[in-house]
Amino acid sequence: MKVVKALLVMVFVIFGFFVLPCAFGQEAALKIDTGDTAWVLICSALVMLMTPGLAFFYGGMVRKKNILSILMQCFIILCVISIQWALFGYSLSFSPGEGFWGGFGWFGLNGVGLEPYADYSSTIPHQVFMIFQAMFAIITPALIIGAFAERMKFSAFLLFTVLWATFVYDPLCHWVWAIGGWLRSMGALDFAGGTVVHVNAGIAAIVTALLIGRRKNLDSNVPVPHNLPFVVLGTALLWFGWFGFNAGSSLGANGIAANAFVVTHTAAAAAGLSWALLEWLRNGKPTMFGVASGAVAGLVAITPAAGFVSVIPAIVIGLLVSVFCFTAVSVLKPKLGYDDSLDAFGVHCVGGIWGAIATGLFASKAVNPLGADGLFFGNPKQLLVQLIAVAVTILFSAIGTLVIYKVVDILVGMRVNEKEELIGLDLTQHRERAYTVLE
Repeated sequence: MKVVKALLVMVFVIFGFFVLPCAFGQEAALKIDTGDTAWVLICSALVMLMTPGLAFFYGGMVRKKNILSILMQCFIILCVISIQWALFGYSLSFSPGEGFWGGFGWFGLNGVGLEPYADYSSTIPHQVFMIFQAMFAIITPALIIGAFAERMKFSAFLLFTVLWATFVYDPLCHWVWAIGGWLRSMGALDFAGGTVVHVNAGIAAIVTALLIGRRKNLDSNVPVPHNLPFVVLGTALLWFGWFGFNAGSSLGANGIAANAFVVTHTAAAAAGLSWALLEWLRNGKPTMFGVASGAVAGLVAITPAAGFVSVIPAIVIGLLVSVFCFTAVSVLKPKLGYDDSLDAFGVHCVGGIWGAIATGLFASKAVNPLGADGLFFGNPKQLLVQLIAVAVTILFSAIGTLVIYKVVDILVGMRVNEKEELIGLDLTQHRERAYTVLE
């Protein structure tokens, strides 16, 4: 009897010291934090605003006969990709697994409830993480619009967008960000989408631009932005929303969010200033369009690094990205003669590549202990990992986009005919015009 009592006492002691703390510790780790939840919900709204902001940014650049087509494409992406994401896009992207996709375990958001999901964030509801990531999935294909503006059929655009989001964005998102994703397991750092969003969309943009061909009469009738105030408005909305894009990727109202917020702003400011100085030196005058382009380039470049670098490296990243993107837009594009209409490749791909590489140079565990040190902090391996992630993104996106483009072209035809292009996509694709008073 004494032996039995002694055993029972031992069981209770073991249970008290080991089992209960583990159980309560797990419960505490998975407890929802209202501050973190509110922050990520606000950031989700900020990122959502970026797509309408992009609509004005791109819309102001095209000729006035095509502005509604740009606005329509951006807004319909909000609708279409939101449904795709809820049905299967989120599951393919973030269901844990080591395969090409995550699988269909969360089809229709089955199992994606109001409880926290460990690893992605232990302090916000799973649905909050899902809707935050939905906004990334929405804006990424929208960025590609800048490459084929003024010449793609709306029906082809819809089909291309859904297929590209499913077969290019979702797998790459899974590789970089999901549990079991092989690039994530390799140690690739992409805080808010340098490879997943910007390099991915930028490569898709140049492939699409080359396949669809140049706009008609481009050499004899060089298009100029029809509404620069719209471009500035779009830039302001993008800059504003980008705080949610980057700082929200901390998934909590914490120090990493504060750092991401600060470096996002300083990188954009440095890049806007740098672009203006480059124009001043090369062309004799700085332009508003140049400052806007530079600011966006700076936002692109800091995106993968925002949670891993401090302010001084962020300024360096911003100053240099304008040099690279300005060269791509002002020198490389005219020399090679491709028609990347609104410089989606020149800004997003070039800027994204530099941002991913710069992360491998400037990342510091002093900023984010969960990250890694870069080359300048004694870890050259991180730079190699970043280069591999960039190379994989370029290759996968290029091949995937090429295949999807060819399939859609066979099914419905990608490009409007010459007459429709000359009339403009607003009237020929949507039977409406933006301006009732014509010049």
